[in-house]
Amino acid sequence: MSPASTGASSVMGAVTTASAPDSRMAPGGPAYRRMSFALFLAGVATFALLYSTQALLPLISGEFGVAASEASWTVAAATGGLALFVLPMSALSERFGRRTVMTASLAVAVSVGLLVPFAPSLGVLVVLRALQGAALAGLPASATAYLAEEVRPKALVTAIGLFVAGNSVGGMSGRVITGWVAQVWGWRVAVGVIGVIAVVCAVAFRLLLPAPRHFAPGSLRPRVLAGTVRNHLADPLLRRLYAIGALFMTVFGGVYTVIGYRLTEAPFSLPQGIVGSIFLVYLVGTVSASTAGRLVGRLGRRGALYLAGGTTAGGLLLTLAGSLVPVLLGLVLITAGFFAGHAVASSAVGKTATTGRAQASALYQSAYYIGSSAGSTVGATAFHAGGWAGTVAVGLLAVLGVVTITVLGSRAARVATRRPVAAH
Repeated sequence: MSPASTGASSVMGAVTTASAPDSRMAPGGPAYRRMSFALFLAGVATFALLYSTQALLPLISGEFGVAASEASWTVAAATGGLALFVLPMSALSERFGRRTVMTASLAVAVSVGLLVPFAPSLGVLVVLRALQGAALAGLPASATAYLAEEVRPKALVTAIGLFVAGNSVGGMSGRVITGWVAQVWGWRVAVGVIGVIAVVCAVAFRLLLPAPRHFAPGSLRPRVLAGTVRNHLADPLLRRLYAIGALFMTVFGGVYTVIGYRLTEAPFSLPQGIVGSIFLVYLVGTVSASTAGRLVGRLGRRGALYLAGGTTAGGLLLTLAGSLVPVLLGLVLITAGFFAGHAVASSAVGKTATTGRAQASALYQSAYYIGSSAGSTVGATAFHAGGWAGTVAVGLLAVLGVVTITVLGSRAARVATRRPVAAH
């Protein structure tokens, strides 16, 4: 099959023709419910595994006799592995299928996860975490591509929102559960518990996810793949969506990297266990991500992004308060705004790319995790230089970037509608 015919098949499989009803999944149907729950569980497993050591860094430092900067590599290796391999894994999904790659990715990741508790040294632990992150790279891009092909367009934002909601639950459980389990039984048992939970999620995912009906295999030839990536990067709308995802994650990464330091210091001086439980705020993200579809239906994509950005900015300003209640409310608003904005932007990528969807989603994921790394690094640097106000300033600049990009997108759309349609 030629690249041209592959692209045509992909487009034909993703649109409704006048002569045939749309056979893609719609809300309310049994296949849609199975698919939603399956991908929710995949999101839980992915992010529980990805961040399983973050709340355990002091314990890991203590056992191996290393500084926090060295122990933090158990998190950085996992996220770095994901960022590095998300594009190659998306290419495999174009050739071998979304469900196949997601199943294989989860199988490898949970297998490695069961080995993590037995790591004899920090070096081995870091290597295992890097392998785990590389394996998990097959999930995010493949999942959004699967949804873009198998779900009707009007339901796409809601479906992706449910997957993102699973991410928030997994990210929360990977920190909260491990923190409380480790307090009694140690960090090795804690990551082992996360590994077992991930195994259950992976098995249920494979049993529940409906077989794809609209997937058309693509080419694995490097020249074809490079051309696909180049075309995506040449699309102004996709570039804007990638930047928006990165900027939202810059805010989120910076806030949640530094908030623990602020809450353990005066005037709050909270114990570490309570600080770990702050990640329960992620449940707010579960709700906001899963309702992003209704938000877009009422306000449009750009209106939803403005609201998400405004909510995030309001939350950042509230956290400047000197008492605990407004700080916690600020975290709630930041979390709600971030997850809503992320769900809207990532679903728009799937709708915008009519071919090479896995590569389009992979580029979004790469930008997203670059934003996470940048937010963590710059946010922590700003905190050391100017206190919490410095971290908030970094977040507000990122939100300003989101709003600016959205405004430019609105202007570009107005200009495009005024142009006469060229004759073909």
